[in-house]
Amino acid sequence: MALKYRSRRPEKSLANQLVLFSRICTALALGALTTVIGCSRSGEAANAAASGAAGKGKADSGKAGATSGAPGAPGSRRPTVIGLGPNDVLVVGRGMIESATPINGDLKPIEEIVVRARVEGDIIGVYAREGQRVARGEVLARFDNTTQESDRISAAAERDAAASDVKNAQWNYDQSQELFKAGAIPERDLRSSEQTLAVAKARLAAAEARLKAASQTNADTRVLAPTTGVVSLRSVDGGEHVSRGAPLFTVVRNDILELEAAVPARLSENVKAGQIVRFAAAGRQLEGRVARVSPTINPANRSVTIYIQVPNRDGTLKGNTFATGRVIGRTVTDALVVPTTALRQSQQSSSPFVYRITDDVVEHATVTLGVVDEALGVAEIAQGLKPGDRIIVGNIGTVGAGMRVSIISAERGRGRGMTAAADSNAAKQRPLQPLPKR
Repeated sequence: MALKYRSRRPEKSLANQLVLFSRICTALALGALTTVIGCSRSGEAANAAASGAAGKGKADSGKAGATSGAPGAPGSRRPTVIGLGPNDVLVVGRGMIESATPINGDLKPIEEIVVRARVEGDIIGVYAREGQRVARGEVLARFDNTTQESDRISAAAERDAAASDVKNAQWNYDQSQELFKAGAIPERDLRSSEQTLAVAKARLAAAEARLKAASQTNADTRVLAPTTGVVSLRSVDGGEHVSRGAPLFTVVRNDILELEAAVPARLSENVKAGQIVRFAAAGRQLEGRVARVSPTINPANRSVTIYIQVPNRDGTLKGNTFATGRVIGRTVTDALVVPTTALRQSQQSSSPFVYRITDDVVEHATVTLGVVDEALGVAEIAQGLKPGDRIIVGNIGTVGAGMRVSIISAERGRGRGMTAAADSNAAKQRPLQPLPKR
């Protein structure tokens, strides 16, 4: 019996412990629920008190507004304050501005000549290659001229024979004149000798013409460079049989390049021959002049064609290089210049205006424009501003007259940024604190 009593005692102790643990958990849950309900009731009471205070504050502010709206009372409404960065404000100053017309196109050689064969025959020599610089009159190729040389020699012999006949006929005519004056021969013989001299002179002229043509044909067997330039294309090799008119070489003159550009008709009145043109081509800044202006408007695109020449004596620029430039119409050296991003347009007025800052208050300033350079984004102010005025540039949101502004300097912005960064680093480096024990 003793053994049985000892074996049941541990089981009874464990059951008692479980009952005790469950009672403790129940008590803790009831306590937490009671705490939550109490906090909720406290929050509702606090909200009701805050609502009452807010209503009272509104009533007081309404009374104060009525009082301030009374005549002679100071206004309680303060103007809106906007913050501006250093890049949002510009101090107006003087500078240079140009009235320019933008253009673009390909720079082409001033001359591009295709050399063609003037005779038919066999090529016996080619003396020029692509990229080779040649001078005017330099031999580029040569034809076989055996036939042409024979024709020239034959024509020269005929010319010599005709010249001898003229000389003989001239002597007979002179003698006939002497005899006719002496009465030794009749007038008929004098007329006959005169006619013989005229026929001999005509034959000499024909012989000289044939000799000239034969000499020219013989000279055409040598292909000469028509101008000083560079061979850009060779279309023939030695030993080929070439027909008359076939292309042999292409020679370009690239010491002067020409740009053909189309200018809108509304801007064509500002472009005249002789005006300076500034270019950007192949990474270089160049300067040229307007050489010619077309007298008619192209009906397809309503534009006027202008021709601009650019010196290229060293041959650095290649033909068909794309270039962009501006035709300078007028230059103002001491102009009041502002960026076009500062100009604004009102729906009520056609005149542009700017936002000027006077005593940290924004105001409208109507301006009159002069020269406007759309390519560089600047405009001349003829009236409405003076040097030293501060204006707002760019789009900074809603801005209106009467608003107060606060200009944040770069140093201040950097200081705020450094302080924020330091606080952030300190927060990252601060060790975590353990939670308080309940």
